[in-house]
Amino acid sequence: MTFFNTEITWFLDVYILLILGYAILIMSSYLMLAYISTKELRKYLKRNSFVDYDVLLTSEFAPKLSLIAPAYNEGLTIEENVKSLLSLNYNNYQVIVVNDGSKDNSMEILTKTYDLVLTDLDFHPQIETKKIRGIYTSRNAAFKKLIVVDKENGGKADALNVGLNIAQNPYVVCIDVDCILDKDSLLKLAKPFLESYGKRIIATGGVVRIANQCVIKNGRLVEVNVPDVMLSRIQVLEYLRAFLLGRMAWGKLDGLLLISGAFGAFDKEIAILSGGYSTKTVGEDMELIVRMRRYMLDNKLPYSVSYIPDPLCWTEAPEDFKIFKKQRSRWMRGTIETLSIHRRMFLNPKYKLLGMLSVPYWTLFEFLAPGIEFIGLIITAVFIIFGLLNWHFFFLLLFFVYSFAVLFSVIALYSEEKTYHKYPKQADFFKLLMAAFVEPFYFHPLTVYAALVGYKEKIMGTKGWGEMTRKGFTKKE
Repeated sequence: MTFFNTEITWFLDVYILLILGYAILIMSSYLMLAYISTKELRKYLKRNSFVDYDVLLTSEFAPKLSLIAPAYNEGLTIEENVKSLLSLNYNNYQVIVVNDGSKDNSMEILTKTYDLVLTDLDFHPQIETKKIRGIYTSRNAAFKKLIVVDKENGGKADALNVGLNIAQNPYVVCIDVDCILDKDSLLKLAKPFLESYGKRIIATGGVVRIANQCVIKNGRLVEVNVPDVMLSRIQVLEYLRAFLLGRMAWGKLDGLLLISGAFGAFDKEIAILSGGYSTKTVGEDMELIVRMRRYMLDNKLPYSVSYIPDPLCWTEAPEDFKIFKKQRSRWMRGTIETLSIHRRMFLNPKYKLLGMLSVPYWTLFEFLAPGIEFIGLIITAVFIIFGLLNWHFFFLLLFFVYSFAVLFSVIALYSEEKTYHKYPKQADFFKLLMAAFVEPFYFHPLTVYAALVGYKEKIMGTKGWGEMTRKGFTKKE
């Protein structure tokens, strides 16, 4: 019996040390990334405070861009979104909307709104895709930049590959069609391609923000509001943390593994040489960036992936748990698939910072974290049942974790207030501040559950995206 009690005590001590060590490790990494991000953000704002983007707008050296917007059942928002894409402050660009076999009235809305007719467009497909039903252009000269492709359903990656095949410009900007772009977004996104010295910029991305309850007029964001629904409101904080306090640091370290699929620019030649978007994963945006970086490293080509902290893109976030769960479980499946496909990079010095830091970080803190947390909860429950839990330590650890979570959200909110200040209303600031206190008890358990669903779906062999119902944006008459 004494031996049994000793074993339990030993296991309990080891468990406490592991949980405490993991918590300290993940929190320390967050703080370090936040420190690098805030320092780099100040430098970026100072460096770009006197930039005149109108010079780039009129410059003959401005990179030529092709915007690729896959659309599947986007009838509620597609008219406003395409208007937004066609009214951007940029000269050398075209818009390619790829209707991926929508079952709703998306194609009818596009045809009627933009006076589309069938056309014979000469292009040479370099990536195999599903069959194209027709390519359309507008009879209205005001929409001469627009190309609409109607194709058989093949998923987002397949639709993006169709866009890569048809794109006539050296750089492609891949965007979710349900997004609203800032009017100067292309100017800011194109700038890194002009500033590269010695290294080839193969991709660049910017900040994505939440557009729920924001007011849209003629495809433009005219009023920023904090979402009314708590689930999407907390996602505002989540995006602030991820983009301002996370990706800014990874951009500085040149270790970014992800350019958001909602809005990112790519070197078309390298994207095609790398094989285009993979149709074997639901995390095609992350997987392409990793494969492009791997291609450059394997061929010993100097390169870089750039990141812009400007809020360039606004997207609709899920407002109910059913849709949220589908989105986050898909994100987890995509992460697992990408890390599995490129597992050779893990702690491989051949891939430099990417292999020695970025991939291990994503494996430990993005892929494994929900599973570790779930196992920890089960062990804690067992300890409670058998009366082995040290309640003093438990509540102390709970308070420590909760305080850190709230503090980190407050840091993100403070960074936003001191930089871009997109939420000028005092009431909105306090709504977000209150959301920071609610998040650990409400939002975090939901994300862990959705990630566990992602684990299960991956094990069960679940494929595809699942339906993502949109409510549409608030329109101002």
